[in-house]
Amino acid sequence: MTISTTLQKLTTEQKFMISALFVNGGNYLYNLALGRILGPEQFADAAILITFLLVLSFVAMTFQLATAKFSVIFENTVFTSFIHIVYKYASIIGIVLGAAIIIFSKELQLIFNTQSHYMFTLFGVGVPIYFLMSVQRGILQGSKKFDKLATTYQREMISRLVITLAFLAFINIQSSLLIAIGISCSFILGILPSPFKNMDFRKKYTLDTMHTRQIQKFFLLTAFYELTQIIINNSDILLVKHYFDGYEAGLYASLALIGRVVYFVAWMFVMLLLPKVVQLHKDGKNTTGILSKYIGYIGILAVTITLGCYLFPEFVIKIMFGTSYMSIAPLLWKYALATSLFAISNIFAYYFLSLDRYIPVILSGILGIAQIALIAFFHNSLTQVVHVQILAMILLLIVQLIYFFFRSKK
Repeated sequence: MTISTTLQKLTTEQKFMISALFVNGGNYLYNLALGRILGPEQFADAAILITFLLVLSFVAMTFQLATAKFSVIFENTVFTSFIHIVYKYASIIGIVLGAAIIIFSKELQLIFNTQSHYMFTLFGVGVPIYFLMSVQRGILQGSKKFDKLATTYQREMISRLVITLAFLAFINIQSSLLIAIGISCSFILGILPSPFKNMDFRKKYTLDTMHTRQIQKFFLLTAFYELTQIIINNSDILLVKHYFDGYEAGLYASLALIGRVVYFVAWMFVMLLLPKVVQLHKDGKNTTGILSKYIGYIGILAVTITLGCYLFPEFVIKIMFGTSYMSIAPLLWKYALATSLFAISNIFAYYFLSLDRYIPVILSGILGIAQIALIAFFHNSLTQVVHVQILAMILLLIVQLIYFFFRSKK
């Protein structure tokens, strides 16, 4: 059987899964290449930009998830009005956040001990484009056009990888500036072709009060949950960059990158889960079966990766980053464990979010704040930072499970 014949037999969802693995692999290659080329101290600055990119993706994900959900629910003129309105607000928020990053770039340099503030300025320029791209992706996700959705992720990843490595190879200026330019360029290429060709912005679009309240409620609660994602998934790197020197911060950044492979792969399951749950709920069908299936997938993935990090930590570190990062090897499986617990908890939260049940969102927020507090009080060593994260993620998973079983009985 030829490869082309095999691909033809795959569903669009299966093709998206393969594409997601390819994109995650490319993003990992991007990070690993930076770690090897730059070394721990310069990689610490690069890791701040990468973390800012992840933070941006979580904030913009509010628009993507909301667009995906209401693309399933709304039809005809209501859908058209919704899309025009969401593009408008995505543009406004993107411009405001981008401008804020540019205006406070010098303050950000002081907080995170970076070599230059211009890296934040260059990053801020691309922020509005990313928000528009997220709405575009939400439309594709909600309408289950996973082939086109996969293409946007591929374009963004490939362009960022090629442009950044080419700049680092041929242009002799500060590496953090080149990385910021590469990130902003990837946003422009990721949004192509233009999502606005069939849109009329001269016309004023409105929605009735019921639909407006429904959208506002979901937006606010999703935004709150994405904030908890930012706190849980990125606060550790930012706090370590603040509390530790550049060398240790670079070591920790490499640890976080390897340990988070579970989360990044798990994210593709979330992308498929949300529209399925919304559609089943809309049709009046049971949704727990699809949740159990995805929890099983992520559980197997988490155990495999954590076990591999426990058995072969030095081999993993050497292959991915090189011998200069070897001192972080004993912490690798512990960080992978913390990320695995978070990834499983995350599936429960997004599942209930798609069903308009928001207590798990509040629970995640509480544990996210608790994680920041724990790191702020207990940061004598990188080991202590990882241990307090494991504790916070165990508590988060326990409360999510308690809520799930409570809702199932009810």
